[in-house]
Amino acid sequence: MKNSHTLLSHLLPFLCTLSLRYSAQALPDFAAYPSIPGTDSGDCLIGSGDTPLVPPRREVYDEGRIFDISHRYTTEMPLWESEEELGYLMWLTRSMRNGSVANFSTFKLGLYIGTHVHAGFDVDLLDLQLLNGLALLIDVPRDKNISAEVMKSLDIPKGVQRVLFRTSNTDRRLMFKKGFDASYVGFKEDGAKWLVENTDIKLVGVDYLSAAAYDHLVPSRLAFLESRDMIIVEGLKLDDVAAGVYSLRCLPLRLVGSEASPIRCILMK
Repeated sequence: MKNSHTLLSHLLPFLCTLSLRYSAQALPDFAAYPSIPGTDSGDCLIGSGDTPLVPPRREVYDEGRIFDISHRYTTEMPLWESEEELGYLMWLTRSMRNGSVANFSTFKLGLYIGTHVHAGFDVDLLDLQLLNGLALLIDVPRDKNISAEVMKSLDIPKGVQRVLFRTSNTDRRLMFKKGFDASYVGFKEDGAKWLVENTDIKLVGVDYLSAAAYDHLVPSRLAFLESRDMIIVEGLKLDDVAAGVYSLRCLPLRLVGSEASPIRCILMK
């Protein structure tokens, strides 16, 4: 009896796949997406009792020791200088429900959407050692752009190479709003220059789509990127994480020739 149960547990996924493939009707691709077990009542659930095998979406892992500080890509994400939301970014070109042997999805995405890294040159040349290591998450005085005066007041110790700046952008949940908000907090030109000239920081992380304040876009960016080894990570999700020192882990896509890339970042205690 035990052997029969074991055999059945191995056969069920295969039988579910056959059922989905050969009993599928000619549905539009949008109706066929997504076809992940457990996402709707028509899927096969292989688990103990009524428990689906789809894991829960989480922001914190390992009992509070790992924090995902990357934003999920959703249709309602803000776009740079646009009142519109991101909209549909992924679609299923082939579906098992419509008779294909496998699901094939395609996505189209701008490189400055969500959590991303901005280098000013080929992102495939970025130093992975700088993108991974000890980092300081610090709270910036609220409702103020980051000027030279603000930078001085933060009193960041010498030797610190990676700093994530949490501002009122996080409090206002700007990355969760559909439209672009030009009132976000960012670096003024003198703040960027002061950072480059007076600290050892080589990685700057911020909590909106641009590290440069909207009224200082070009001069602040130029001040940062004058140093060819400066890395800017934008659009970080820094809510519900205590300020302090963490181990930062960030990995961009290897987009040869591109000046920016989506990036997945986590903090570890």
